Amino acid sequence: MNETQNDTFNAKYLCRLLVRYRKSILIVLITSSLLAFLFSSSLFITPLYKSFVILYPTSSNSISKVLISTTFQADKDILEFGETEQTEQMLQILNSDRIRNLIIDRHHLMEHYGINPAQKYPKTKLNKLYDKRIKFRKTEFNAVKITVLDSNPEIAARIANDISDLYDSTMNAMQKEVAVKAFQLVEVEYNSLCDEMAALEDSLNVLRSLGVFDYESQVEMLSQQLAVELGRSNNQGVKNIQNQLDILAKYGGAYYAISEKLDHDRLQLSLVKTKYEEAKVDATQEIPHKFIVNTATPAEQKDFPKPLLIVFLTVFATFILMVMLLGLFDRYGNFFREEANGGQKNQKKAENR
Repeated sequence: MNETQNDTFNAKYLCRLLVRYRKSILIVLITSSLLAFLFSSSLFITPLYKSFVILYPTSSNSISKVLISTTFQADKDILEFGETEQTEQMLQILNSDRIRNLIIDRHHLMEHYGINPAQKYPKTKLNKLYDKRIKFRKTEFNAVKITVLDSNPEIAARIANDISDLYDSTMNAMQKEVAVKAFQLVEVEYNSLCDEMAALEDSLNVLRSLGVFDYESQVEMLSQQLAVELGRSNNQGVKNIQNQLDILAKYGGAYYAISEKLDHDRLQLSLVKTKYEEAKVDATQEIPHKFIVNTATPAEQKDFPKPLLIVFLTVFATFILMVMLLGLFDRYGNFFREEANGGQKNQKKAENR
């Protein structure tokens, strides 16, 4: 084994190795760079264009709680950006099947991505490609970034903006499923209370037609008038007042109970009406649930592949591999050849003997 074979891969040895095989290395590197540039071109790889939207969620999802309710206490109003909790909720909604299916149907992604519905597992392949081309992530400032890659820059921008728009409609649809049912329950209670109060008012009107208006004040007034008439010995006046007192004695208790119940229902109706108005707003009105920082626009340059980066990485990897292979060849190639030549010489000596 010669000096080179015993040498190690130090800087001096590496320089000698590069100088010795410089032509071979140069030819291989040029060839690899040309091949890398060729295979990274649009002839072999479909170029993809990137569009993105940046959103902030709102801090509140209920317009009635923020704008109508007088009892709801909130630290944040509807015009403030949401924080971590709202951002995580936004990411969950954006990743929902509802938005995914709407985007797939609206943009005909099965056909656009070139997936044959008759092939095996087309939906699985479509979902994998969807997850690869469309991504959602939280930024360092608690915003959400929607990134879309597509072979058509116009479609990439449209998909990104459509997803942004669908977030509002999806949030409103999900909330309305609950808000409408809640409004229906409150509406039933509100209407029932109104009907009950109307029935109580009718009962009071009947009692008023009988002369019962205010039980306590009427009894006090009639009692005083009765004493006056007795003092005058006005038998007819006493009889008339006594008839009125008999009516009050007969219907006064009912009048008092109905009045008390009506006063209670009026207070209850005031509370229920507030809930009714809040629930009606939540069930019928829609509000934006996001602030748009950046809207998507068609990209002018492709984002993938990046030929220069691919060429650089290919040339670098090829260079490292060649240095390793040439080093092994240089260190052990001569050794194996000498071993082979030595064996041949020994065999010839044996034959000559």
